[in-house]
Amino acid sequence: MPRISEVSMPYTIAIDGPAGAGKSTVARALSRRLGCLYVDTGAMYRALALFCLRHALPLHDEEAVSKAVEGVSVSLRPGEDGGQRVELDGEDVSGEIRTQEVGDAASVISCYGAVRTKLLSLQRELGEKHSVVMDGRDIGTRVLPGADLKIYLTASSEVRARRRMRELLEKGEKADYAAVKREVEERDYRDMHREIAPLKRAEDALLLDSSDLTIEGTVDAILALSKG
Repeated sequence: MPRISEVSMPYTIAIDGPAGAGKSTVARALSRRLGCLYVDTGAMYRALALFCLRHALPLHDEEAVSKAVEGVSVSLRPGEDGGQRVELDGEDVSGEIRTQEVGDAASVISCYGAVRTKLLSLQRELGEKHSVVMDGRDIGTRVLPGADLKIYLTASSEVRARRRMRELLEKGEKADYAAVKREVEERDYRDMHREIAPLKRAEDALLLDSSDLTIEGTVDAILALSKG
């Protein structure tokens, strides 16, 4: 596959899958390899979740959350090393949104229709204007249903829990394997059973299990799949 930046028309790659499957890391590495924009949709939900936590909003009150985030601005800017900077009302919150607390809150509010609709238009606009690698839970099924390549990236819950533990420990946070694994499985259930845009594999998505693959190995596998 040529570098996407050399292709005249926008080329879109959708990567979906459960939490901890390595979507963001792989998507970022893939976008660098292909020379295109990386869009982490999960970071957008995390930014809104951070807003809710900062304002002590009742996360399980859909009406309160939906009303509160109406005027909130979330944007993505080019960051260092091919990454992206996440801004909440103009403030760079790229690091602050990566805590377990924010992730859990994002899993709750991402079930709300008004929240998803708010971010959906921005995500689609990015896919229409740029060649992108976009990852999330419903990219291939709802955000970019016409994506040129769809990947459903998964891994065992044990592997995903170990990956999450490493992330937390590297940040200096305490982590208990049993608790992290339970949180991973509970999040899977929430994501797969929510009424709006549940996590599921698109019919035309290619399945890739990253349990035994490195980041570069996963990127290589996606490139191989793209060539048929």
